[in-house]
Amino acid sequence: MEFKKPLILDIKGNSLDDGPGIRTVIFFKGCPLSCVWCHNPECKGTGYELAWDRKECIGCNSCINVCEPAALARDNPDFVDRHKCTLCFKCVDVCPANAMTEVGRDMEIEEVIEIIRKDIPFFVTSGGGVTLSGGEPTLFMRFTADLLKKLKLLNIQTLIETCGQFDCAAFFELMYPYLDFIYYDIKLIDSEEHRKYCRVSNERILDNFRELCRASQRKGGVEILPRIALIPGITDRRHNLEAAASFLKENKIKKVALLQYNPLWVEKSKKLGIHSSYTEDAKMATWMPLSHLKECLAIFQDFEVVGSRY
Repeated sequence: MEFKKPLILDIKGNSLDDGPGIRTVIFFKGCPLSCVWCHNPECKGTGYELAWDRKECIGCNSCINVCEPAALARDNPDFVDRHKCTLCFKCVDVCPANAMTEVGRDMEIEEVIEIIRKDIPFFVTSGGGVTLSGGEPTLFMRFTADLLKKLKLLNIQTLIETCGQFDCAAFFELMYPYLDFIYYDIKLIDSEEHRKYCRVSNERILDNFRELCRASQRKGGVEILPRIALIPGITDRRHNLEAAASFLKENKIKKVALLQYNPLWVEKSKKLGIHSSYTEDAKMATWMPLSHLKECLAIFQDFEVVGSRY
């Protein structure tokens, strides 16, 4: 199912980790996967959400006083009763500390373009551009294609970060002609493991990757960079990384990004009232030891390896 128009989570400028040069990153809300470690849990759902940051809350009770459905309570560990909350966001309007925030913004393409325009000088001087991220931009294929077309009319370099779960024929028709780079996430090679940790099978993801690799190797093809996020006890296991390395070699890939684990998603999940065995697992809340990162890197010694924090 394609949603015609996405909510935008955020538009962040001055990014150095999402492609070449200085970039502006557009975060789309909504994803066809549901990875248990999702780095941007606020991007999983397509709809509006309410976040509460206990560290910012000053306990003034202004939000409680305006909440008509009585969805906010101090004796609730998450503060917000998600079953009662109507997402009216009156609490956001009155919060003096910005502890309550509305997650998701309805934007027209021209609004997005106007925000990006001011960053064009940085793109020109650094060789940067715009990165579409999320969430999953291909979930909104026609909206994203229209945005890409307008970016290219402004001679802006374009890059998409994708999980690969999309209609490949539609992607080639609507989006591929307007892309300069594709960053493609490879999470787990085993289909059952992928279904366990990401909630969907990976057959389409791997098939799409094969198609995009073939296209990239033809004249005028779009450069594709596979990325592997190193998630403790899940994607960073030797059998998965060795299988991933073999899969990449089969597809004539010589360059790969290994993304060092970033545990900040745990706290972001709790702001949305999301709890699981993974958010409560102590090892998921800690940075990856350098020694283990080196072990992972050694498996890809035949590749040019690039990386950043995930």
